[in-house]
Amino acid sequence: MTRPNAPIDVLIAGGGFAGLALAIALRHGLGPSFSVTLADPMLGKSHADDERASAIVAAARRLFETLGVWPDVAGEAQPILDMVVTDSRLDDAVRPVFLTFAGEVEPGEPFAHMIENRRLVAALAAKAKEVGVDLRTTAVAAFTPPRPPDGGRPSPSGEGWAPSIDSELGDGSAISARLLVAADGARSFIRNAAGIATHGWNYPQSAIVTNVGHERDHHGRAEEHFLPAGPFAILPLKGRRSSIVWTEATREAERIMALPADAFHAELERRFKLHLGEITSVGARRAHPLGFFVARSFIAERIALAGDAAHVIHPLAGQGLNMGLKDVAALAEVIVDAVRLGLDPGAADVLERYQRWRRFDTMTMAMATDGLNRLFSNRSAVLRLARDVGLGLVDRAPALKRLFIREAAGLAGEVPKLLRGEAL
Repeated sequence: MTRPNAPIDVLIAGGGFAGLALAIALRHGLGPSFSVTLADPMLGKSHADDERASAIVAAARRLFETLGVWPDVAGEAQPILDMVVTDSRLDDAVRPVFLTFAGEVEPGEPFAHMIENRRLVAALAAKAKEVGVDLRTTAVAAFTPPRPPDGGRPSPSGEGWAPSIDSELGDGSAISARLLVAADGARSFIRNAAGIATHGWNYPQSAIVTNVGHERDHHGRAEEHFLPAGPFAILPLKGRRSSIVWTEATREAERIMALPADAFHAELERRFKLHLGEITSVGARRAHPLGFFVARSFIAERIALAGDAAHVIHPLAGQGLNMGLKDVAALAEVIVDAVRLGLDPGAADVLERYQRWRRFDTMTMAMATDGLNRLFSNRSAVLRLARDVGLGLVDRAPALKRLFIREAAGLAGEVPKLLRGEAL
């Protein structure tokens, strides 16, 4: 490994939502004297053909607003003003609505917005550059965990030996940092190289994702149709367009993905129905195998995991991205608090605070999502009756619905400052 220059404070691997948001948050909180480098080979590349979209819940929107990013994309974001949940079979003529949600967590504040990923990533990258993050268009290819000279165990503060971790980038350069953050996705190189195992499993399901145009206005309504194979979500985009997240058994998803355009359109319309008129266009389609995993530890020696590197859940509740942004807000707050007290941001006790804050909450949400998928993705008439009765009871309990809305909006529990809209 090439000998690194003087250590920086934080090296972030991964330039998606989590990595970029963390880099900006650290620069906002600690200023230009706190050095942050972000490495991702996809930085600067065009994502014009990427039509994927995400639901940004109210807490995440507050984070982006506090970081000065939201004003750059607000005009392209579609508020979710209403949501309906149905439970039916594929060929049922009528889909009875069992649960509805008004879409505000506070007056005038929708509980979520839909926005195309490429627009938000571009705005984050531009803001990161503006605030002085060192952006590298390469990957973290290797790293060497720090070792004390005497071979003994380091103290939590790192006293008595160089408190840094050396990394080699794909372009051959070397960086020494006090903390290495793995925001490099579900197949995280850093997590695997650090020997952090994961708990989890693959589902016998895949998600087909595409965008569609339709004749009628959606009026900001999101729909979650629970079908025996899995949920079929219609999520509103700007204009007369919607994002589709369509769960099927993996073999059926493979069959559908292989269909010619007209046959695919027919299968889509069977599930979409005609309440928004004819489907006028269908964008590029992608299929993603679904799984559940949570890292056994969110930290290692001078390493922290965030976003998909730490956890992946079923998309039925739309919480995966927002859980990652909650990681970002918590980790940024922990680091900023530590540095302002003169502490080492990569010290074990600092990282342990982050893990205590996030891992239990993550496991709770992950298991709840897994349970919902198992409850709804089946053909049991008994379970269908039980869940429909349950949904109906929730629909008649305004206080419980408000609690669910706040949970879905990321505003329940111990909420980090950035997700409350407060600067660090």
